[in-house]
Amino acid sequence: MKCPNCNEDNDKVIETRLSESGEVIRRRRECLSCGYRFTSYERIEERPIMVIKKNGSKQTFSSDKIRHSIIHCTDKRYISDEAVDSLVSAVEREVRSKSGLKYEISSNEIGEIILRELYKTDPISYVRFASVYRSFSNVEQFIEEINRLRS
Repeated sequence: MKCPNCNEDNDKVIETRLSESGEVIRRRRECLSCGYRFTSYERIEERPIMVIKKNGSKQTFSSDKIRHSIIHCTDKRYISDEAVDSLVSAVEREVRSKSGLKYEISSNEIGEIILRELYKTDPISYVRFASVYRSFSNVEQFIEEINRLRS
């Protein structure tokens, strides 16, 4: 695997971890050329799922986008890498099951799945994701969402 730092393909695996779901293998690697450490993920390649965007366009589902969104809203929340991996796997599993034989799902459905999974893990991260996903435009919308969480 090419090092993201120096682009050499000479590395060694330092640590390998299986996700809780058993669907993803996380590997910590070290470049033997420059010493840079990085992480790679392995998962079974399946038929691509198409995401139907709000404007009607379609693009291939990407668990990396889900990971990026989750990492962004859990920033400074002390959510472990394993917990993030577990969230991403849970979202991906539900997306695959909901897409059915058509291998299509709307971006709205994906957003709701992410919200459900975040709610189970960390309510603050849930509100942070909801504020972007639901396009909160004022403080009252935050308060409404927090009141919903309380009840």
